[in-house]
Amino acid sequence: MTQAEASLIIRREGAVGHLTMNRPRALNALDLAMIDGFAAALAEWRDAPEVRMVLLEGAGDRAFCAGGDVRQVRQDVLDGRFEAVEAFFTREYAVNAGIATFPRPWVSLIDGVCMGGGLGVSVHGSHRIVTEHALLAMPETAIALFPDVGTSYVLPRLPGSPSGAMGRWIALTGARLKGAEAVEAGLATHFVPREKLAALRAALLESGDAAAVERFAEAVPEGRIAGLRPAIERCFGHADRAGIEAALQAEATDWAREQQAILARVSPTSVAVTLELLERGASLDLPGCLEQELVLTRSVTRHPDFAEGVRSVLVDKDGKPAWQPLRDVRPMFA
Repeated sequence: MTQAEASLIIRREGAVGHLTMNRPRALNALDLAMIDGFAAALAEWRDAPEVRMVLLEGAGDRAFCAGGDVRQVRQDVLDGRFEAVEAFFTREYAVNAGIATFPRPWVSLIDGVCMGGGLGVSVHGSHRIVTEHALLAMPETAIALFPDVGTSYVLPRLPGSPSGAMGRWIALTGARLKGAEAVEAGLATHFVPREKLAALRAALLESGDAAAVERFAEAVPEGRIAGLRPAIERCFGHADRAGIEAALQAEATDWAREQQAILARVSPTSVAVTLELLERGASLDLPGCLEQELVLTRSVTRHPDFAEGVRSVLVDKDGKPAWQPLRDVRPMFA
């Protein structure tokens, strides 16, 4: 395989370690080869002081990274290849931890879709730059997964939401944050218009200094998320589903009814797992969150809802999942 065909293009450009996720037709979804490429780059550059920063982006103009290759994970589960499932999540989460502890700036240029695993390779870094074409989300409850890749640590700690309400809203509903909205919510750190992105990239590669971001970033005025924040805090400040649904019922707005409709159609087991995970994540460090998430993958991916959710959303795309009745999810955490 040539470098141009590799799913992750790894190159040194002066003082910059430059990574490009290179599966544009798959919206740069993470496969195991890409994850192993991240691990190799982290190992090579961590103790190389001449690498002053890492720059990460996605190939094509549609996506930064649409997440992990969950269709392959589903197939592995259906075929009984549980060792392959274990390997995928173990190595992916190790990369997430490696990014979080990388000793120099990790700069992600997010221009297009960034979901699930795409957040895992960006949100633990120092700079998450979004354009007006960025779309960030954690849509796991729709496929009966849970917010993973270390977001069970990040979501309860989003700025301006001490109750964890913002993180619960994002995690439970798969709320899609466009461009500057991701900065408002705290998932992104800077907003740079797409028309300035090429100049920013050139400045970063030339200088090897992440401070160049500040010359191109634009202030984000209060927008949709600021307007929704009071309602999000009132409704998703509750740690249990009954409290959230009662608050949404009392809110009685179009937005509240939309959230109720979303909660009614996603996996009830996934909602319960997610609430419990975020509650635990609020008091764990990142390594503890990643370990808890890895434990959960072993039970959640074998639950019938996972295969059914991926089928409904990504395989048959009929949007008609047949969920199993909710059961006690606490044993899944053991």
